[in-house]
Amino acid sequence: MRSDSVKCGDQAAPARSLFNALGFTKEEMAKPMIGIVSSQNEIVPGHMNIDKIVDAVKLGVAEAGGMPVVFPAIAVCDGIAMGHIGMKYSLVTRDLIADSTECMALAHQFDALVMVPNCDKNVPGLLMAAARLNIPTVFVSGGPMLAGHVHGKKTSLSSMFEAVGAKAAGTIDEAELDYYVEHTCPSCGSCSGMYTANSMNCLTEAIGMGLRGNGTIPAVYSERIRLAKKAGYAVMDMLKKNIRPRDILTKEAFMNALAVDMALGCSTNTMLHLPAIAHEAGVDLDMEIANEVSDRTPNLCHLAPAGRTYMEDLNEAGGVYAVMNELSKKNLLNLDCITVTGKTVGENIAGAVNRDPETIRPIDEPFMPNGGIAVLKGNIAPDTGIVKRSAVAPEMMVHEGPARVFDCEEDAISAILGGKINAGDVVVIRYEGPKGGPGMREMLNPTSAIAGMGLGSSVALITDGRFSGASRGASIGHVSPEAAVGGPIALIEEGDIIRVDIPNNALNVKVSDEVLAERKKNWKPREPKVTSGYLARYEKLVTSGNRGAVLEIR
Repeated sequence: MRSDSVKCGDQAAPARSLFNALGFTKEEMAKPMIGIVSSQNEIVPGHMNIDKIVDAVKLGVAEAGGMPVVFPAIAVCDGIAMGHIGMKYSLVTRDLIADSTECMALAHQFDALVMVPNCDKNVPGLLMAAARLNIPTVFVSGGPMLAGHVHGKKTSLSSMFEAVGAKAAGTIDEAELDYYVEHTCPSCGSCSGMYTANSMNCLTEAIGMGLRGNGTIPAVYSERIRLAKKAGYAVMDMLKKNIRPRDILTKEAFMNALAVDMALGCSTNTMLHLPAIAHEAGVDLDMEIANEVSDRTPNLCHLAPAGRTYMEDLNEAGGVYAVMNELSKKNLLNLDCITVTGKTVGENIAGAVNRDPETIRPIDEPFMPNGGIAVLKGNIAPDTGIVKRSAVAPEMMVHEGPARVFDCEEDAISAILGGKINAGDVVVIRYEGPKGGPGMREMLNPTSAIAGMGLGSSVALITDGRFSGASRGASIGHVSPEAAVGGPIALIEEGDIIRVDIPNNALNVKVSDEVLAERKKNWKPREPKVTSGYLARYEKLVTSGNRGAVLEIR
């Protein structure tokens, strides 16, 4: 066992004395040492219950013959960090989480790991660490929040943000806004729509790193405690069989994840996280392949913010395995991929039943014939621009209008809430990319303000930043190259006519190549917004959004 290096022999006697100080017995130290990465904290609703999940994992590991040892991982609440400098610190934690988990796992020589994440960057950060470390690893999340109820209708956090826009437009008052505050987020768990956290937790099932139900069983259900115990059993079985993350995280597994992503209508942030995880696993995953997958994969689910169903509804309908079973009917999955269960994808999903054809549409009756996400290209986005197609109103699938240009999110928000954006406009927010931000902030505030003010079916928004999974409408993010490195988005001027053509995967400004070339001659790089601390180091190492914003040593 790997942990023998810190538990056995004369050289390890000092380490054994420290295990003795920790209260471990000789009998425990004779067993495999299983690290349990706990993301519990008291600032993120999706993480406040993780201590109970961790306790259940510990029981499962111990019952299966392991020595469970807990250590922490950080997590940011994107909802609390939204709209201020805090959002610059969201995406960047993905790499801190991966790096710190690597440090803890190798410094203490764990034999295997159980990752207990839940929210947005915490899940991909730990998946990156799992791929990098390549020791047996199972994921079990904290689970999704129950939907809120406002005036008898289910709701979630995206409705809360849109209510802010509605108040600015004068369509609701202070009392109504307070009513939303009191009734939108009723329980612990990751926010209840198909936002980034739930998207990534569902994709751990699709890619083979999580057990059935990991993405959908609500946080408050006792079923999740039972799942956590099973995760403890599963990691011990993986250790015996020597099944490792890189055995699971193959190119075929990533293609499965992309297909499920398209069927579920996941957050656009998966287009950042999947290539970053693949990078750590040694798999080349070019996001341009997303359109190819989307073209052949129907969209089967319209969960909030795209529709009126929520994670609890998806769970009751049969969960991710039921979605995968529908996809398998058209041979859209590789069923031979191995998973943390020790079985193949095909074995796992055999017999999964779709119990609600309104929540999970049958494969022959989809919401859309193609997938929920599209990659757009053109003279604004030579590399990529990403849109959650399944959350775009039909009348906005093709849109042409004048550019309203802002060099930061705050200026755009002021203009939107100040009533300065008109129907037909295309809001451009730039210098918010991985380098320009730095940190590639989410733009949930401006997209929600646009929707809340009744402009969601008449105004488009493009940015080199990114969007929350809670964003809806013609919101195109991850525009690459970003403005900070002289990408064409930096050359757009107020009033330029922009054409968004989602069916044809196109994003262009109607300005000649000659004019753009002349503007590029006059363009000058901006001074970095941050010159010290972690963000300054991040800015120097981070790559483009189309590469997953991974860090690269230069």
